[in-house]
Amino acid sequence: MNWKKEIITLIYIIIIFFLCYFLPVGTPRFDNSVIEALHLLKWYAREHVLLCLVPAFFIAGAISVFVNQSSILKYLGPNANKIIAYGVSSISGTILAVCSCTVLPLFTGIYKMGAGLGPATAFLYSGPAINVLAIILTARILGIEIGIARAVGAVLFSILVGLLMQIIFSKEEKQRTKKYTSTNANTPSGTFWKSFIFFASMIAILMFSNWGKPNENDGIWNIIYQHKWHLTSISGIIFGLTLSFCYGVQWWKTISTIIICSLAYAFFPNEPTIPFTVGVIAVSIIALTGNAGTKEWIFATWTFAKQILPLLLGGVLIAGSLLGRPGHEGIIPNAWVYKAVGGNSIRANFLASMIGAFMYFATLTEVPILQGLLSSGMGKGPALALLLAGPALSLPSMLVLYTILGFKKTFTYILLVILLSTLAGVAFGTLF
Repeated sequence: MNWKKEIITLIYIIIIFFLCYFLPVGTPRFDNSVIEALHLLKWYAREHVLLCLVPAFFIAGAISVFVNQSSILKYLGPNANKIIAYGVSSISGTILAVCSCTVLPLFTGIYKMGAGLGPATAFLYSGPAINVLAIILTARILGIEIGIARAVGAVLFSILVGLLMQIIFSKEEKQRTKKYTSTNANTPSGTFWKSFIFFASMIAILMFSNWGKPNENDGIWNIIYQHKWHLTSISGIIFGLTLSFCYGVQWWKTISTIIICSLAYAFFPNEPTIPFTVGVIAVSIIALTGNAGTKEWIFATWTFAKQILPLLLGGVLIAGSLLGRPGHEGIIPNAWVYKAVGGNSIRANFLASMIGAFMYFATLTEVPILQGLLSSGMGKGPALALLLAGPALSLPSMLVLYTILGFKKTFTYILLVILLSTLAGVAFGTLF
C-alpha cells in the first residue's frame, strides 16, 4: 500500500467533509450567491454558448483541419516575421467582437497548429480587448480620454504581452518549434480564395449574430444591429455554398439546409436562435455524412467543445457566486468593490485590475458597469486599469488556459496583464 498517497487522499476527504459540515446554508448572503451563480450561468448559456462559443468551436475545428500548418508557421510561428505576426495578432480584435471566453477556441486552434506563444498570446489578448464598438461606446459614455487610452493601450499591451511571453519562455518555445518543424505540414483543401471565403463567412456569422445594440438609434452601427439576423443569414448561405464548392458537400444537402433554416426563420421570426440552432444541427449532420475531411472537422470541433465548455461553465458558476451579475451582489459585497477602487492610488489601480481579471465581462457590458462605478467614486486610472484587464481575462478563461498552457504560462500571462493594466491606470490617473 502506498501510504503517502492514501494519507493525501485522507486529507482531501477531511477538507471536503469540513467544507460540507460548515457550509453556511441558510445565511442570506450565501444563499443569494448561489442564486446569482445560477442566474449568471443561465444568462451565459442563453446569450453566449449557442451564438458565441458554438461558431468559435466550428472555426477552431476548421483551423486544425483545413488550414495548412506551414502557413501558420510562416505567418504566426516563432520564427515568423515579427512585424507581420504581431501586427496581425494585435489588430484581430477589430474584426472579432468576442469575449474572453469565445476567443479561447480560436486561440487553442492556432496555438496547437504551431503558432508561436508570442503571436498566439497577442491574439488571445487583442481578440476581446480591441472591439471597435466597445471602444466607441467607451469614448461616448466614459469620456474621449478613456476611449483613446483604451484603444491605444489594448493594441500596445497585446504586442507587449506577446513579446514578453515569447522572451520569458524562449527555451520552451525552441523545443516546441522543433516539434512542429519536424512534422509534415498537412495539405490544404481548396485554393486560398476558397478557404478565405469559407473562414470569412464563419467569422461573419460569429460577428453579426453577436452584434450588440449601440447606445444611439442612428448611424452605421445601429443599421447593422437592425439587420444583424439578415446579415447572419446571408453569411450562413455563403458558408453553406462554400462547403459544396470547396469541401465536397453534396449540393442537395446544402440547398436542403438553406431551405430548412429559411422555414424555421419564417415560422419563428422573433426567435432567431431557433433557426440558428437548426442550422448548427444541419451543418453538423451534412458534415458528418460527407467526406473524410468534413468528418474530421466535426470531430475536431467536438474535441474543442468537450475540452473547453465544461471548464467555462464551471468558471461562470464560481464567478457568479463571488461577484454576482451586473447590478447584483455575490458573496463579495459591492461596497467592498467601490471602496477598493476609489481614487487613483497604486492600490486602487491594482485592485481594479484584479477585479477586472477575475470578473466575467460579456462584450460591451463593461462600459455600463464602469459608468456606475465612476459615479460611485471610482478614479479614472482604476477605470482604465479595469478596462484593460477585464475584457481580456476572466476566471472561466483562466481555468481553460491552465489546461492549454499549463500553470507557469497561464500564471505569467495573468500576471503580465494585471501588472501592465495597473501601470497604465496609474499613469492615466496621474495625467487626467
